[in-house]
Amino acid sequence: MMVSSANDPRKAGTIWVLDLAEDFPVIMPLVDAVLGRAGPEAAPELAAIMEGVTYPEILGRFESGRRCYTARVEEKLVAYGWVSFDEEYVGELRLRLRLKPKEAYIWDCATIPAFRRQGLYSSLLSLILQDLRRNSRLERVWIGANLDNEPSQHGIARAGFHRVAGLVVERVLGMRMVWVEGWPGVPDALVDEARRVFLDDRDKIWHSAFSHAAS
Repeated sequence: MMVSSANDPRKAGTIWVLDLAEDFPVIMPLVDAVLGRAGPEAAPELAAIMEGVTYPEILGRFESGRRCYTARVEEKLVAYGWVSFDEEYVGELRLRLRLKPKEAYIWDCATIPAFRRQGLYSSLLSLILQDLRRNSRLERVWIGANLDNEPSQHGIARAGFHRVAGLVVERVLGMRMVWVEGWPGVPDALVDEARRVFLDDRDKIWHSAFSHAAS
């Protein structure tokens, strides 16, 4: 993806993956919470705590087949996470992710401030993985996190995901560039799979040129 930009500071994230055939831990939160899959009836509550997402947009997510999982403490919705199965647009990075039929992508997860650091995020990820393994024919699950969001990365690792690559977005010669850099020790084939998911065709062409110039 190459988009002209007058002022777009470097951003970076990490890309993680888990194959549902492997073992992963079952994690319980540190606070008494009820975790489960939510339906459209939860849209008003979600709209009240999801910043920048409207009630109609939330309904649209459900109608398109996206899933939402939530955590409640004393019946109050305090955390949530979404799952997509075909493609998803990451607005803050202007990236469109494309998934194979047996893949899923976990995204837009958050915990309200008063209940953070209670293990709700990793517990919710654990629940999502269990549900995806039990109720579908999925084989692989992807997730990403901002590089400077250490609590999120810790929660992802705790849930059993493996770090695959770094996602870099920065300006080069006045153009906005995106590329995926493999994490040390990760097989090239798996890094290529991350590129397939997180980069569109224009990104792939640019990454190939970049890799050739650097070699």
